[in-house]
Formats: sequence, C-alpha cells, structure tokens
Amino acid sequence: MKRSNFASLLSVSLVFIFLPLFNGGLAMAAGTSDGSEKWGYVQVRPKAHMFWWYYKSPYRTEDPNNPWPIILWLQGGPGASGVGIGNFEEVGPLDSFLKPRNSTWLKKADLLFVDNPVGTGYSFVEEEEVLVKSDEEAATDLTTLLIEIFNRNETLQKSPLYIVAESYGGKYAVTLALSALKAIEDRRLKLIFGGIALGDSWISPEDFVASWGPLLKDVSRIDEKGLIESNSLVEKIKQQIANGKLKDATETWSDLEDVIGTNSNSVDFYNFLLDSGMDPVSTTAAELVRATPRKRYSRYLDSLKTSPGENGDIDLLMNGAIRKKLGIIPNNVQWGGQAGLVFEYLAGDFMRPRIKEVDELLNKGVNVTIYNGQLDVICSTKGTEAWVEKLKWEGLKTFLSIDRKPLYCGGKGTKGFTKSYKNLHFYWVLEAGHFVPVDQPCVALEMIGFITRSCVYKVKDDMKKQKWKITN
Repeated sequence: MKRSNFASLLSVSLVFIFLPLFNGGLAMAAGTSDGSEKWGYVQVRPKAHMFWWYYKSPYRTEDPNNPWPIILWLQGGPGASGVGIGNFEEVGPLDSFLKPRNSTWLKKADLLFVDNPVGTGYSFVEEEEVLVKSDEEAATDLTTLLIEIFNRNETLQKSPLYIVAESYGGKYAVTLALSALKAIEDRRLKLIFGGIALGDSWISPEDFVASWGPLLKDVSRIDEKGLIESNSLVEKIKQQIANGKLKDATETWSDLEDVIGTNSNSVDFYNFLLDSGMDPVSTTAAELVRATPRKRYSRYLDSLKTSPGENGDIDLLMNGAIRKKLGIIPNNVQWGGQAGLVFEYLAGDFMRPRIKEVDELLNKGVNVTIYNGQLDVICSTKGTEAWVEKLKWEGLKTFLSIDRKPLYCGGKGTKGFTKSYKNLHFYWVLEAGHFVPVDQPCVALEMIGFITRSCVYKVKDDMKKQKWKITN
C-alpha cells in the first residue's frame, strides 16, 4: 500500500499561496514539501478568518471502487480547538508530546481539522461583532471553507467526506450537513457527502440536563436531596426553553452544574467515576463552582491544555513549536485567545435543540451514526437515548425494537454494543467518558472504520515507521 513520507514538524518547506475566494476575500495556504500536510486560512466573511489543517493518510488508496474517505473533525465547546485538542489530544498522528499515536484515525481516513467557529483556536476575528451567534451562522462559515478547499482540488472531490463531531460539535455537524447538502444541490460545492457521526453530542440540552440527577443518583454520586434540588432547576430550564428564553436557560444550566457539583462533592462532568481535577482532560472543581458560563468554560479549556497522563502541555505546544512550524499565524493571534468570547456570543443558541435537523438528515437518507461513552455525564447516554426516542423518522420504531450486538476489541471482555437500522447507527462504548477516542482508542478506531467504510482496508500497525516527528 502506498505511503507518503512526512517531513518533520520544524524542518518543512513552506509554499504560500494567496487565492481569491468566491466571496471576494482571500485564502492563504501552506504545507509540507511532500504534500502530506496542508494548512491555511480562509476569510469566510470580512474580518472573520478560519484556520484548517489537512493530513493526507499514508494509507490513502486511489481505488475508484472504494474511494478513500476524509474525516472533518468538529470540536465542541463552543470555543474548543479541533486543530489543537482533536488533533493532538485525540485522533491525530501525534500526541502532545509529539510522539506517534498508534490509534490515529489516519489509519482509516484523511483528516481535516478546523478551528470552528471563528475565534476558536488559531481562527480569529478582527472585530468582536463578527463572531457567530448561532449554529446556522457557524454552518454557513464552514460551508464557505469547504467550498474553498474542495472546489479547487479534484482529488479531494473524489473522496467521501464524513463529518465527525464531539460534544457541542454535534450541533455544528447537523447544521453544517444540511448547509453543505444544499450547496451541493445548488452546485456551489463539489463534494461527495458520506455522512455524519455524533460523538457524545449536545443535540438536546433539555434531555441532557434532565438526565444528570437520575443518572448520578443511580450511581450513588448524589442523594435524594441533591436529586430534588437538581430536578427543580431542570423544570425551570424546560420552561425557559419552551418560552424561548434561551440565554436565561444557559444561566440556569450554569446554576444546575453548581448544584450538581455541590451535592456530588464535585463530580467530573466528563466521567462520573472521577472528581473534577482528577483527569487533566476534564475540569477543575474548585475553579468551576460559582463560575459564570463564560468563566466556567474558559477554565474548562484551560484544563484541556494539559493532556492525559504524562503528555505535554498543549497550550505551550500550540503557541510554541506548532505555531513556528505552521509559519502563517498572525503575530497578534494567540491559540485559544478568543475562546471565551466564542462561548459568550453563542449563549443564546447554547440551549437550543437540534433534533429536528437530525430528523431532516435521516429523511434525506444521510447516514447518521451516534456514539456515546458510558461514563459521560454532560452528554450522557441516558440523555442521548431520550432525544433519539423523540425522532420522527419513519424507521425509529423498528430501530428501537431490534437487539444490540456486542463489540470486542483488543482482548477479552465486552467493549460496547451497537445496532443499526437503515441509515441510523448507534454505538454504546463501555468504560469511556466524554472523550471516547481517548478512553477507548481501539473501539473508536474500529468504529470509525465501519462508519467511513474504510474497514475494508487491511492496514498494518506500523505508524511508528512514519516520519511524524519533530526535530530540534
């Protein structure tokens, strides 16, 4: 199987290209001399600049009967960086110590990371007022980005694109999918659309917050008093959502997290077996209690700047070696510097459900995969199952009635369950929290192979032979 030779991160030959955009702006791109990596900025709107980074898989084939897929990874938040967190913390070729990741999703697909929406990661706005205020606005910007990247590259046009999202990224994914399909239909976007995968995704905030108390009571993390207090705030949130007071619902969501934290001795919202602060990829309890939503999430982002275990500091990495390697980040742009503002501007859409959009995609015949970590709280499996049952899709009754099949991966014991009917697929991933690729990398890799249909390829486990490295 053909493999590319990857240049080292700090010794790359950069080629800078400035291209006119369809909306009258400019795009700037650079990459490695061997073409294995490309990255750049697209001015998606005046004064709004979105950063992307594309990796060509060393296992990519050019078989017209089995076209090699591309995964667009969308991080959550709002305000978390796909280029940083999704790439170096979860599924990219290197971890944040710049060591090869054996479970990289490049074994199954090319990877396209985007700092979405503008203001996230390396993406930036020149004026605060141009930050997006809704998921639809984010989808429009992302569609502009896809038009710029795919319409100019005939090779990429032959590969099916799969949108894989995590957390709040699921709301971006469903709105983007509908926007991209419309652009394809209108012949503005030259793209084969493969499907979407929603990982622990914030599709129905009301169903998730309603699940927190009962779930944590069942696993002995809160008591009856905590359940009563949390359920009281859940009813308030439901009423606020029903009345269209979504910003108020976001504020009450913050109060609910405080109540849960107080009654659970600061449970980790991303893994209920832990306290906040025990896992560096999650939150720090003392900092989150009594914080406003903006401060709460900015501190959550800060907690993500240290990788799990003994990995390196991702904040230093992104603002140091990676910034130097990329060579096109403006001097006044700091990775993650506008993340808090991104959350603040989306506060009015944060609690808005996107179940209807999932229904639309299913009815259009789009392949929709849902996967959830067993130990997650914030986007719990209990909450995910609740919103799935609200779908109006004609195949739902049959989907709910069929049996699950067990999953095995890398040793003895059940690792999860799955079931599918027509174009809806669900994976229950055991012993995983919010960050499934981190907690269950073997299951996640096999799962993504089935989602993208790249499981037909037999890939040897030799990624360490590739030149994914950094030189001093």
